[in-house]
Amino acid sequence: MLIIQRSSLLSKAHQTLSLDSRGRTDHQQNDLQNLMKGRLKNGKIAAIKVLSAESKQGVREFLTEIKVIADIEHENLVKLYGCCAEGDHRILVYNYLENNSLAQTLLGGGHSSMLFSWRTRTRICIGVAQGLAFLHEEVRPHIVHRDIKASNILLDKDLTPKISDFGLAKLIPPNMTHVSTRVAGTIGYLAPEYAIRGQLTLKADVYSFGVLLVEIVTGRCNMNSRLPIAEQYLLERTWELYERRELVGLVDTSLNGEFDVEVACRFLTIGLLCTQDAPNLRPFMSTGVKMLKGEIDIEGKEITKPALISEFMDLRDKTTPQS
Repeated sequence: MLIIQRSSLLSKAHQTLSLDSRGRTDHQQNDLQNLMKGRLKNGKIAAIKVLSAESKQGVREFLTEIKVIADIEHENLVKLYGCCAEGDHRILVYNYLENNSLAQTLLGGGHSSMLFSWRTRTRICIGVAQGLAFLHEEVRPHIVHRDIKASNILLDKDLTPKISDFGLAKLIPPNMTHVSTRVAGTIGYLAPEYAIRGQLTLKADVYSFGVLLVEIVTGRCNMNSRLPIAEQYLLERTWELYERRELVGLVDTSLNGEFDVEVACRFLTIGLLCTQDAPNLRPFMSTGVKMLKGEIDIEGKEITKPALISEFMDLRDKTTPQS
């Protein structure tokens, strides 16, 4: 990994800055960071992630991100080219991914002209699962991402998925089943045992992946307040249709029926397996990969009711002190 001098890096990045005309970056942007497209001196196009100098959280995220991904490489993880830590400036340089994130494309509410065929969706689901299995089971110590969601799955020119944004990642020390930590992540993707008690295990990522898997198959975000109340929470709706044996009705209508019904229902069922309320019932990600590929039969496998986001929100409301 390169340690890059800030002046030479940013001057070149700003010369080829590629901010979208609507004021957003090519990837994602939040209050802790800005992402820009730049050209390095060797001619490579790169994504330049500049963390806010004012944010202490941003500095912690920066150090975590370097520690986690500096020495690991996988087809389904973003590649870190280099970094800069000069004074208050914190900069990360990644490989540039041409097709933004799943949140902006597949789940972008019609704002993207990209079409995701069934074959592409299956490749994305399996790719993300393989990336997580690598982090959970092949890297030592094991890594929990903690923020698996559509906006953190970036797509290259071939729509190969890359897991990004390791700022919240945690290392699971050897011989430990979980770590207790402050809750961070995104509502809708948070495993309940982690959201409520702060107990973090690899199975928290499995839960998040299950939610993402259902989103990819359905083309819908996990929560949508504009829908009728009975359909606002995607995971609840998936469970209801599973019990009625009508899962096929959830598959994205933009596919115009051009999908494998058996595989689509299997993927949705795997999403439910991954989001079961009890963490020990959720599969490990390597098992999830085999399920997605059809190498493990899930027909007739007992599934318990998923941990539902609406129930978590009800509990949170009840336990929040009234002012």
